[in-house]
Amino acid sequence: MKYILLFIVFICSSNIIKAQDTLSMRSGENLLVKVIEVGNTEVKYKKLDNMNGPIYSILKSDLLIIKYENRTKDDFSSIKKIDEKVVGVENLFVQGQNDAIIHYDGYKTAGTAVLLSSAYPLYGILTGIVPALLTLNSDPKDENLGYPNLNLMKNEEYAKGYKQKAKQIKRKKVITNYVSGLAIQAGILVTAIIVLVSSK
Repeated sequence: MKYILLFIVFICSSNIIKAQDTLSMRSGENLLVKVIEVGNTEVKYKKLDNMNGPIYSILKSDLLIIKYENRTKDDFSSIKKIDEKVVGVENLFVQGQNDAIIHYDGYKTAGTAVLLSSAYPLYGILTGIVPALLTLNSDPKDENLGYPNLNLMKNEEYAKGYKQKAKQIKRKKVITNYVSGLAIQAGILVTAIIVLVSSK
């Protein structure tokens, strides 16, 4: 009877051990968890010792393999660790801003329109102010953002940082082009006056 009870306990405990997933990390650590969701960039899981507790998440790029309770595996070893520098929300926001400085150039159409309309002789100060004001307060269109990584753009903080910096870049370019257009207009007017005066 004693051996039968031990055998039953062994069978039950082996089923409990099997009813878990294992996250094998790049750091060498193994976490025994219950995987809830495998997303585009991260894996959500619950700790086995607190199944009613919070849901945790880890970046796929921090994982090597997930071994599931049914003995299947997901291999993430080929994913490049592009998110290595991203530690928290604040860093995602800053990374978004830095990437916008490098990749965003969608301001060119708006900037050129402001430059040309403000450079128009005599009327440039008026014709340039309308497109300048319209583009100063408008957010860059999504198709003009030129972001480098679609998965990162799905992160709210990264997207917020990228879009905020893109808008700042666009505003700065529009203001610079408006002033440049007025300078060109002034140069044209001065040249015209000099030509008129010297021809008399």
